[in-house]
Amino acid sequence: MKNEKVYLYHIRECLDRISNYTKKGKKAFFADTMIQDAVLRNLQTMTESTRYLSDSLKKNYPETDWKSISGFRNVLAHDYLGIDLNQIWEIVEKDLPAFRKTIEKMIKELK
Repeated sequence: MKNEKVYLYHIRECLDRISNYTKKGKKAFFADTMIQDAVLRNLQTMTESTRYLSDSLKKNYPETDWKSISGFRNVLAHDYLGIDLNQIWEIVEKDLPAFRKTIEKMIKELK
């Protein structure tokens, strides 16, 4: 298994990319399927990376719903046609900023 820092840095990179892809706002997100695809792909790889973080590490960050993140990964990977872009935008806008703070804290504490 790779070092957990590698996965944390990858998660942060995905968050950076999603932030960059969505910086023009909701209207641009809904108008551009390439942006949608890029965001969905990074959400998928980001949530996949969380699966490689140990339970002992994740338990130190109970403010994050790790089980929901894992479940969301399954939706992204296996129920692609059932994805609601309104829900994706809400996640980008409301959930990812708090998740970024947790990831930054985790990286800092593992150094």
